[in-house]
Amino acid sequence: MGHVVVIGGGWAGCAAALEARRDGCEVVLLERTDMLLGTGLVGGIMRNNGRYTATEEMIAMGGGSLFELCDTYARHHDISFPGHDHATLYDIVKVPPAVEKLLIDHGVKIHYQERVRKIKMDNQRIQYVVSDDGYCYDGDVFIDATGTAGGINNCCKYGNGCCMCIIRCPAFGGRVSIAGLAGVKEKAAMRSDGSIGAMSGSCKVLKESLGKVLQDELNERGVVIIPVPKALQETDLNIKTCQQYALPAYRENIILLDTGHGKLMTPYFPLEKLRQIPGLEHIRYEDPYAAGVGNSIRYMAITPRNNFLQVEGVDNLLCAGEKIGNAIGHTEAICSGVLAGYNANRLIDGKQMLEIPRELAVGDFIAVTGQVLKEKNGLQYKYTFSGSVYFEHMKQKGLYSTDISEIQKRVEQVGMKGVFSF
Repeated sequence: MGHVVVIGGGWAGCAAALEARRDGCEVVLLERTDMLLGTGLVGGIMRNNGRYTATEEMIAMGGGSLFELCDTYARHHDISFPGHDHATLYDIVKVPPAVEKLLIDHGVKIHYQERVRKIKMDNQRIQYVVSDDGYCYDGDVFIDATGTAGGINNCCKYGNGCCMCIIRCPAFGGRVSIAGLAGVKEKAAMRSDGSIGAMSGSCKVLKESLGKVLQDELNERGVVIIPVPKALQETDLNIKTCQQYALPAYRENIILLDTGHGKLMTPYFPLEKLRQIPGLEHIRYEDPYAAGVGNSIRYMAITPRNNFLQVEGVDNLLCAGEKIGNAIGHTEAICSGVLAGYNANRLIDGKQMLEIPRELAVGDFIAVTGQVLKEKNGLQYKYTFSGSVYFEHMKQKGLYSTDISEIQKRVEQVGMKGVFSF
């Protein structure tokens, strides 16, 4: 039985750990903080636009456990908001412990507050990784799901300082890239003005701090849209990680989604201005605590890899989540995590690793986000099934569909039905 070590317990790491374990490996998941899901702790949006297609493809391929879990804990189904249709909003309070239970029930060994700081290499192979506390974890294959956000120095240099976000670098230490420790030359995203990184695109507010009318509407409908007086509009849409939300509607309105708390769809908004809007007089930020001045900086450590998600230059290292490119979103992270976990087992067994065909949206997405890493201006754009340049590409290729039977047929035609179930 092979041994797989997954570093990073966000959506990608959880998906990788679960898939590797289901395929028969002994799996250890190392998480830097004291909770799973990373930015998924304040996320909550699934199935919007092309993510619906990708979700149903993964379910048809047998890798849909985490998507089905999110459906189970959804607060709202089939929600529309500017630029987005048929979204599901999962409960950010209930989903993390449910994911933890699912992994433990499958036999994944989770170690919290274990930040990897050192690795031991033998030529082009990782022998073991070492945590801050000096614990060594050896494995046959390692999966880097450490993400690309933070730490404090990056947020101070390329953002507006530490905004005290859910990543919680002051308490648990900044993110450390495993690929970086292995000597892999990683890349950073570029903004349109040539600066480095991208700012997270939403905040979380305490729902109970909203006016009673807004609370009731948000609980009932799942979305509230509040016009912002022109004198108070100031969000720079170009700084957003989530370019699918870089639409004028997100400057001209306060858009709130119900994910248990209120998900405010803007990178940051000065609190004194926000409280001038009727119904928001007592509003309070929950994440980041300093969302009146900024948000976390992401896409600082993108890893060169192939379409198997094997990291270039390291024989037994795969990657998933934001590490694979300018790939935005929980759906995108889960898809890459499942593939990395599956290929970890194939790599251990000496079998040909899997490349998902480009006739499927998931396979095309992985190929596109890998290809642009090699292009001069490829890192200026963000890629997601839910909007911006990739969703347009997806539609042009005829990959976008909400017809489940059509999606299942497409998966079957390329020989991928249930592939992750075995």
